[in-house]
Amino acid sequence: MAITPEDKQHKEKAALGSDISQTEEICVSKDGMRVHPQPTADPLDPLNWSSLKKHTILGIVMYMYFMFTYVTTTTVPSFPELQESLGISYSQVNWTVAIPALGLSVGPLFWSSLADIYGRRIIFLVGTVIAFFATIGAAVANEYGGYMAARFFQGFGVSPAATVGMAVVGDLFFEYERGQKLGLWVLAIDTGLLVGPIIGGFIDLVSAEWIQWLTAILFAVLLVLELAFMSETLYPRNYMLARMPTDISGGADIEKSGKHRDDPAQVELRRTTKLSMLNVQPVPGMRHPRPWDSVVRFIFTFKYPVVVIGVCIYCFAWYWWVLCVITMIPAAYVQYSPQIQGLLFMGLLLGTLFSEIFMSGRLSDYIVTKLAKRNNGIRLPEMRLWLAYPAALLSAIGLILWGISVDRAHHWVVGQIAFFLFGAGIQMGNTVTASYVVDSYPLQSMSMITFYAVLLNLSAFASPV
Repeated sequence: MAITPEDKQHKEKAALGSDISQTEEICVSKDGMRVHPQPTADPLDPLNWSSLKKHTILGIVMYMYFMFTYVTTTTVPSFPELQESLGISYSQVNWTVAIPALGLSVGPLFWSSLADIYGRRIIFLVGTVIAFFATIGAAVANEYGGYMAARFFQGFGVSPAATVGMAVVGDLFFEYERGQKLGLWVLAIDTGLLVGPIIGGFIDLVSAEWIQWLTAILFAVLLVLELAFMSETLYPRNYMLARMPTDISGGADIEKSGKHRDDPAQVELRRTTKLSMLNVQPVPGMRHPRPWDSVVRFIFTFKYPVVVIGVCIYCFAWYWWVLCVITMIPAAYVQYSPQIQGLLFMGLLLGTLFSEIFMSGRLSDYIVTKLAKRNNGIRLPEMRLWLAYPAALLSAIGLILWGISVDRAHHWVVGQIAFFLFGAGIQMGNTVTASYVVDSYPLQSMSMITFYAVLLNLSAFASPV
């Protein structure tokens, strides 16, 4: 018996634990496209919250994702002070940047399933508290082992910003809105990676310890914002759609009508803003995964060569060079002060921002749209890969040019031009890889992003080797 593409897709959904429910009513936009997720008329539905509330929560998620990489690189300009105070070699001080990346790679496997059980908010709060106290530990540590342990838990605590952060974006916005929102979310991690050393270079004027104290202050501010403004976004959508009408506001029409359903006020189920401030019980009305399901899904993802090959090539043959370059800057520009060394990250930052605005998401969508028109309107994930060629070329040119500029002691401007090209290529490659794996298996996007986040940070951890 032949296996149809639809059968294959259903099997893949089962393997990764996807759950797509069928409801009696389907909401479609005015142009006939099905709206996803299906909205309800419930004012407690995150899709129905005000734009201000949604974007406030998005801002908090971006703040935490900024800290995701900020904690990793902000200490780079203080390498000489760390070597002296901890009595370690340059090779050992490189590992102080790599060890948070290990925490960042382990964290998604631990937090993802818990966020689908107890909710997004409590995971953000617990993670921020862990990162806060770990940062204080790093500030007061006077031995290499203690400092490294604190750095690991900094990464582990802030790691929910990756997969759980993306889940929050999915809770708040419709699928057709997510491209821009995820673009902002990705921009936060890139700016954190490169702004961290710039700020760290100037704070090093006070002391290396104060780099960590400032980071602790930033985590404290994040914790206050989460407590004050971050509502729970995990919503029992399937349960509510079965008991109340679909929301047809905002230009959506009902394609199919079901029987009369309950008023939202009559549904006695605690949800989103009605949950306790520190909810430690499973969110009611939902199918909950087992705590270890995220690990199982991560292992199952190795069955899909498209994802494994694409992610591994980018992470271990491409992105791997980012942390190598970042940790080499203090040695490459030893004649400059830590403050000037921090400013030398501007080339990478500007290249990343330029690429995100002009050459990444928009250009990728444009290429796919053009190729789809030639393919009878059918979009294929492989259409994303055309942008990988110029991205790889820019990265290679930038990396080679920077190496030559350091070896031959060229003016620092040459290095900045090289960093601009390198940063632009890395950002384009990031966009291509993430879009390609998600487009290949859209129904398992969370598992794909978890797999990507784990391997991406493992490559950063392995960079000193």
